[in-house]
Amino acid sequence: MTKISTVDQYISIQDPWKKNVLTTLREIVKKNAPNTKESIKWAQPVYENDYGPFCFIRAHKNHVNIGFWRGAIMEDPHHLLEGDGVKMRHIKITQDTKIDGKKIGDFIQQAIKLNQELGNPTR
Repeated sequence: MTKISTVDQYISIQDPWKKNVLTTLREIVKKNAPNTKESIKWAQPVYENDYGPFCFIRAHKNHVNIGFWRGAIMEDPHHLLEGDGVKMRHIKITQDTKIDGKKIGDFIQQAIKLNQELGNPTR
């Protein structure tokens, strides 16, 4: 099995609908955080800035997640975040989900702000 070292490679091996979702999420992240660093960490695309990682995207068998390290303390007026971990939460996107770039962008902005206020969430 080939080691995935770039987000382009990660996306290229996915089913067509997942490629579309991952590409759309990637564009939303880059639009809302244009100076972000993109890399493969923990076997998934991770987005970070000077204050550490703020979100990730990950393809699963039947869905794609966009997740946030500090999701448990983020404002979620539309009740989109799932998960029960101490810190992380994610939005689950299936083949039939309509992606709302504005709502996801709001989460990205919150995640960045929380990292600026609280520091690197992995430390």
